[in-house]
Amino acid sequence: MPGDLRDGRIVIVGASLAGLRAAEALREEGFTGSLTVVGDEPYPPYDRPPLSKQVLLGRAAADSTGLPMRRDPDAEWRLGIRATGLDPLAKRVTLGDGESLPYDRLLITTGTRARPWPNPQEAALDGVFTVRTRDDAEGLAARLAAGPRRVLVIGGGFTGSEIASACRERDIEVTVTERGPAPLVGALGGTLAKLAAAMQRNHGVDLRTGVTVTALRGNGSFTGADLSDGSRVEADVCVAALGAVRNVEWLAESGLAAGPRGIACDAGCRAFNMYGIVTDDIFVAGDVSRFPHPLFGYQMLSLEHWGNAVEQAEVAAHNMVSPGPLRRPHLALPTFWSSQFGLNIKSVGVPTFSDHVVIAQGSLEERRLALVYGYQGRVTAAVTVDMAKALDYYAHLIETAAPFPPAPGAADRPLAAEIPVPSDVPDPKGLSHGPTVALTGYLPDRRLTVVKPTG
Repeated sequence: MPGDLRDGRIVIVGASLAGLRAAEALREEGFTGSLTVVGDEPYPPYDRPPLSKQVLLGRAAADSTGLPMRRDPDAEWRLGIRATGLDPLAKRVTLGDGESLPYDRLLITTGTRARPWPNPQEAALDGVFTVRTRDDAEGLAARLAAGPRRVLVIGGGFTGSEIASACRERDIEVTVTERGPAPLVGALGGTLAKLAAAMQRNHGVDLRTGVTVTALRGNGSFTGADLSDGSRVEADVCVAALGAVRNVEWLAESGLAAGPRGIACDAGCRAFNMYGIVTDDIFVAGDVSRFPHPLFGYQMLSLEHWGNAVEQAEVAAHNMVSPGPLRRPHLALPTFWSSQFGLNIKSVGVPTFSDHVVIAQGSLEERRLALVYGYQGRVTAAVTVDMAKALDYYAHLIETAAPFPPAPGAADRPLAAEIPVPSDVPDPKGLSHGPTVALTGYLPDRRLTVVKPTG
């Protein structure tokens, strides 16, 4: 590697939100060397959240979701071609056309793809969709615009719920199936999941919980599905919203710590190899990464969140061009938002890292509330429903490891009126939808705090 970290060859694999923001940040940090960005889709980086919202509602075209560039990263873009292998010793990335790219430092931002319906023949039926890419959303939006009789959504996570919301907004009949007890339960626990279930049913969704889809039916075109309770749903469009698969298969022979939960890295975004030894020249950012966070017991976090991709990409870029003592950790609090059935849901922290919850503001009846999560006596997360301005306050409680339940003043009512109840977070194995935040490792039993840099 060149002695000057601001020179040399950097390759970014993944023309994603994280890939673009990292490329921009590298130039802002003074990197003057050659920069190559590889992406398996033919399009420049684009924004994914609008795909399950505005695009499906017909309010935005799929090709209008391109991400604005904050500055020209002066990169060579290798689009429409996938990386197929990595040789860390030779420092080369192999591409699908047989070419190999040499690098001095590598950043992996390959993200995730939609988990497909497990039966390939059924998945190939006309009318069966997943929603992850621009092309996916464009195809489904066209099918919704044609006015199907009924849409079947398999999986009640955030993506499945947003798709169901878009269908109802377009006045399309929709059935949602979820193996767990309620939609969103894997991300938010039982209390808010009950509200999510009520909202779906109040908006006319045919919500079936505690069931699985056993088969998709059709002769060439999708016509319906069989459920585990013996019932059948007649529909002409099916969306499998079964969570995400991390794009790590191309790293199988690389020796990196890459697996179904992503690529493990340290808090400075440096990838671990399979023996747990940190690499010096391979970095990871975005949805494909797993990184330790001191506020959550140094467990490895896997996050499918927009804000995390941006913040982690900027940390990775800084560390790629900075000597060891100047490197900084990625300690941002996970934040997430979703808009569905007229509700704005925002989250900070890790709701699944909890044993109890308390409604600190508002109420389930008002459908406007702040729910605070705690683990072993400290605040670990908060979720607001149509009360987003309260979130900054709760973020401060999480960052300072404030005691749970929160003290009076954190609530708009006498605390005695609300008793903490179990957060009722289920094992993800019992759900149709995958969690957008995954924790691995042990549960902590001590209080930790993040010291923010000053200046």
